Amino acid sequence: MTSVTVQVNGRAESHEIEPRLTFADFLRHTLRLTGTHVGCEHGVCGACTVLVDGKAVRSCLMFAVQADGCEVVTVEGLAPDGELSPLQQAFRKHHALQCGFCTPGMLITAQALIDSESDLTAERVRDVLSGNICRCTGYVPIVAAVLDAAAGGNRKP
Repeated sequence: MTSVTVQVNGRAESHEIEPRLTFADFLRHTLRLTGTHVGCEHGVCGACTVLVDGKAVRSCLMFAVQADGCEVVTVEGLAPDGELSPLQQAFRKHHALQCGFCTPGMLITAQALIDSESDLTAERVRDVLSGNICRCTGYVPIVAAVLDAAAGGNRKP
């Protein structure tokens, strides 16, 4: 067993864990943050994407011990006060989800993009989201939602 301390969605978490525990399993099973979905477990589908120190990463490809000392945001952290974030509001407005399995990873990846770049284009959004697989929507409403949120179309006055 080894000790890990991580800041998750603004809350410090310290736990004794097996060194081989994936970060995705740590989030889901140890912290009970089940919004982070596990799909392919090979880093291909993007469903397990979380922000680690502001960067979008595949939580299935890292060990929990690698997050020691890091600041992490999961999909639950996008709406800490129970109110939808501007990006989540845009997803709702544009009907940018169907089954919802890919949605947490899409939201986190899109939030990282919005936070790091300005003047987004549809081409850039499609390029960044190409690493997140969605079998339902065809990506058109997802791209529209990201562009809307990036432009401030869903921000509260």
